[in-house]
Amino acid sequence: MKGYGAAAGGVSTAAQAASKRRSKGQAAAVFVLVFFSMLVPLVFLLGLHNRFPSGYLADDRSQQESSFEIYHHVDRGEVKNPSEVLFSLFCLSDDRPLIHNVVNNFVPTFQEDTESVSPDKELYKRINDTVSSPSTSEPKDANSQAVSKDNVPNLKGATPNPSIIIGPPVENNGVAKETSSLPNRTDAKSGKHDHSIGSNVGETERSCELEFGSYCLWSKEHREVMKDSVVKRLKDQLFVARAYYPSIAKLQGQENLTRELKLNIQDHERILSEAVSDPDLPPYTERKIHKMDQVIAKAKSCSVDCNNVDRKLRQILDLTEDEAHFHMKQSAYLYQLGVQTMSKSFHCLSMRLTVEYFKTPSAEIEHSFANKIDNPSSQHYVIFSRNILALSVTINSTVMNSEESGNMVFHVLTDKQNFYSMKHWFARNSYRNAAIHVLNFDELDLNHFVGLDLEALSMSEEFRISTHTIAQPSSLQMRTKYISVFGHSHFLLSDIFKNLKKVIVLDDDVVVQKDISFLWNLDLGGKVNGATEFCGVKLGQLKSYLGTSRYDGNSCVWMSGLNIIDLDKWREHDITGMYRQFLRELNHENEASWRTATLPASLLVFHGQIYSLDDTLVRQGLGHDYGVPDESVKNAAVLHYDGNMKPWLDLGIPKYKKYWKKYLTQEERFMDECNVNP
Repeated sequence: MKGYGAAAGGVSTAAQAASKRRSKGQAAAVFVLVFFSMLVPLVFLLGLHNRFPSGYLADDRSQQESSFEIYHHVDRGEVKNPSEVLFSLFCLSDDRPLIHNVVNNFVPTFQEDTESVSPDKELYKRINDTVSSPSTSEPKDANSQAVSKDNVPNLKGATPNPSIIIGPPVENNGVAKETSSLPNRTDAKSGKHDHSIGSNVGETERSCELEFGSYCLWSKEHREVMKDSVVKRLKDQLFVARAYYPSIAKLQGQENLTRELKLNIQDHERILSEAVSDPDLPPYTERKIHKMDQVIAKAKSCSVDCNNVDRKLRQILDLTEDEAHFHMKQSAYLYQLGVQTMSKSFHCLSMRLTVEYFKTPSAEIEHSFANKIDNPSSQHYVIFSRNILALSVTINSTVMNSEESGNMVFHVLTDKQNFYSMKHWFARNSYRNAAIHVLNFDELDLNHFVGLDLEALSMSEEFRISTHTIAQPSSLQMRTKYISVFGHSHFLLSDIFKNLKKVIVLDDDVVVQKDISFLWNLDLGGKVNGATEFCGVKLGQLKSYLGTSRYDGNSCVWMSGLNIIDLDKWREHDITGMYRQFLRELNHENEASWRTATLPASLLVFHGQIYSLDDTLVRQGLGHDYGVPDESVKNAAVLHYDGNMKPWLDLGIPKYKKYWKKYLTQEERFMDECNVNP
């Protein structure tokens, strides 16, 4: 019994110890829970939530931008063609969107010693420091430009080294650093400023496009003139008062004026912190403005060192430019997020169609046109897409403008995520007598890209190319062009359609306005690819990026969107094998570099194999160019919305949307239920 009692006592003691440990663990868990419940609101208030964007990923082309800046070859110390010396390349497409890449590119970054302080608070802290701590340092004289000769490395006998920049700019040998979009911004490393009075607005806009791409085109069109004159006057007074305050504070016998100036500065700051427009201003604002005018007049009547006032105004100007650039980066980030994410209504539509497909099995309508799918005598159109609405508009516009639709077959290649929703969509909606054949790209038995990690569906890739000269590095000399080429998946066409001899490849961001069936009778002259050429960019300008000299430098780049492909000639020249070989030679290691490798590989593999179509056949640029003439848009047979501002997005260019909406499916139950109204 004693032994039993002892054992029981031991068990009781152990149980008590275990109970204490559990209570300690519970207390720790409660502490952690309370800590995070306080941390999450703090993160939101500090603006750090910008690093964690939410929303559905877009299944269509997401516009993540990866940048390249490359110097061209300089032989014997002489530039062969000064207009081809420097170019920056930005990939706009990403067939497997990664939101964190956009965050890395556009989340605002400031000084390393302010990691725990939000950029806005740090900025105003620095502004207040200029008011409270007078500076005696002399201003540094420097002239900074978007790209200067001083920044150009010695290229004599050197081979340029391309650099992929995702996130903050990096500096490699032979590669120019990415420059600021504001020509007067402070160089954090050198402390140099450029306050040249002759700064040109056009130069700022072009350097902005170099850094932020089509966001600058969009923001320029949506720019609003500041109408709040009283708020503007308050800010102007505040800047002048801050500039005079340090000098007045040094004067003997001006303690009262110093105190009065400081109180008026604080009053203005308090008003501006609570009001952003004139209607928000308190009723006593006019009195505060009049009082500040009197104080500033007193300060100006004092004998102060004008150099000190000028220096403070320059410091405030630099800080204001930092603030402007910070808000520009935030706005550009939100723009990219709006382009890259899919709205809830689009996501709802895709999910509802998928559920309905399995809920109500529909008849396999593809059996009714099985004889057309592999029939070479039919007119075969191929579209790679993940976007149901964009795809339906492209097909509908092509069919509606065709005189004979019974001979048309549309082969839609999509991924497994959208396969069933597209199957059900085309089972519910017919397009005259055209046949719609939906293929799941992920289930195709294709082994050509084994070992290259390129088995996933890839769309057409879009690039933004900026060129300017070393001899004239100003942003005014910079030209920015947009081009689009095939993605990796397009180079499997000959294997996917083994029984076909010719296909027409359409991007899902095109609208067909006229009958294009005549293209089937077009003799390509032994060429593989019938495409429109864009001579705004020539291969010679991309020579450092292409990595070989086996081409004609005067050749224009070709564009995707509308392409006639002779599959017999494709197989004869082994285009797929050549493309795979180019990819292996480029030897890229990550997803972004593989994606951007499509540009040199696509341009080189089709070099000498392009049949140039009439320039008036396709009107390019409706996804980024606000200046396309209306007459040109109306007369074009095909409209290509290449660029970030797709017509189904809220960010799309309004005046071009009507041509796309004209062919949008109407009175579709699932569109109404999901509130889809692009």
